[in-house]
Amino acid sequence: MKHVKGKLTARPQSPSRGAIDRLASLDCYRAPRTSRFTLIERMQATLRHRLHETFVRWALRVRSPEPAPIVLTQRRVYVLPTQAGLAYATALGVILLGAMNYNLSLGHALVFLLGGLGIVAILHTFRNLALISIRPGRCEPVFAGGLAQFDLVLANPRPETRTSLRLFFNDEAPIEVDIGPQASTVATLDTAATRRGWLSIPRVTIETTWPLGLVRAWSYAVPDLSCLVYPTPATKAPPLPWRGESARGSVREGSGADDFSGLRNHQVADPPRHVAWKAVARQQDGPLLTKLFSGAAAQQLWLDWDGLPAAIDSEQRLCILARWMIDADAAGLAWGLLLPGIRLAPDNGPAQLAAGLRALALHDHGTQ
Repeated sequence: MKHVKGKLTARPQSPSRGAIDRLASLDCYRAPRTSRFTLIERMQATLRHRLHETFVRWALRVRSPEPAPIVLTQRRVYVLPTQAGLAYATALGVILLGAMNYNLSLGHALVFLLGGLGIVAILHTFRNLALISIRPGRCEPVFAGGLAQFDLVLANPRPETRTSLRLFFNDEAPIEVDIGPQASTVATLDTAATRRGWLSIPRVTIETTWPLGLVRAWSYAVPDLSCLVYPTPATKAPPLPWRGESARGSVREGSGADDFSGLRNHQVADPPRHVAWKAVARQQDGPLLTKLFSGAAAQQLWLDWDGLPAAIDSEQRLCILARWMIDADAAGLAWGLLLPGIRLAPDNGPAQLAAGLRALALHDHGTQ
């Protein structure tokens, strides 16, 4: 107790050691061990990733993408022991110590025999990968959200078969191929196509552990190969713009209103006024049929960028136009495309569809 201006006040006391221990035992005073360990693991993963990327850039030795053919010369093939190889070497060391301790001649012979087998395995694993040549193959266009499939042509100039070669992208599942003597094979690798435009092939890792799995030989390659990714067709799109400026004269066969030329199965994009209702009524549970016309009044469909509402953003416009193209092509209609700075003349068929989707995929990408 102490006296301050005629009043008695209690002197503040420091907490005892037992009180501090009890406070430290509470959850709110504990150090967040989980978050601390998570942060350390993230830092270690980042460091490993940076070191790995630095090694890959040094190992490629040329700027990406590489010109074809890509030959895996001896300087591009790297060899390290696998976990099985390290265990094999450890076992040999233990056997050697036992043979030296007990002066066993047969133990020494066994160690040297198995050691020679391991050395020969290193040579065969290295030769199984060296001097393979890689050429880029085909890559068909895909829609965003699908899988881009890259074909690589692997050639073996040697008279020995190349066995159990594994190829993969960064974190994708590997595929395994064999190459016959003085032959070639095609390996197809796929990866997710998330955005429209040109998708360059990711870095390819090719490896092998044949024949004994004691060592791993691997190399990297970045072929000059790209995949064209179309915009994803909209699942819910406005109906095809049949009226107004979109319907113009044509001399091609289509769904116009001049001379009747036949019937075909109904498509979702067909206008209701072209359905052959009388023919459908004569059938029982038959499919819907659409009337075909030919002549100067057969309609051409213009898919106009500016014809869509202003509130729709650019990517959604591209998705709607892609859906319209697919529906019009399925209906056998002649259609044209109007984009800012691009005009595609009316036509139909696979070539017209491919040209239109390509224009959508490369819109605002600076190259057509």
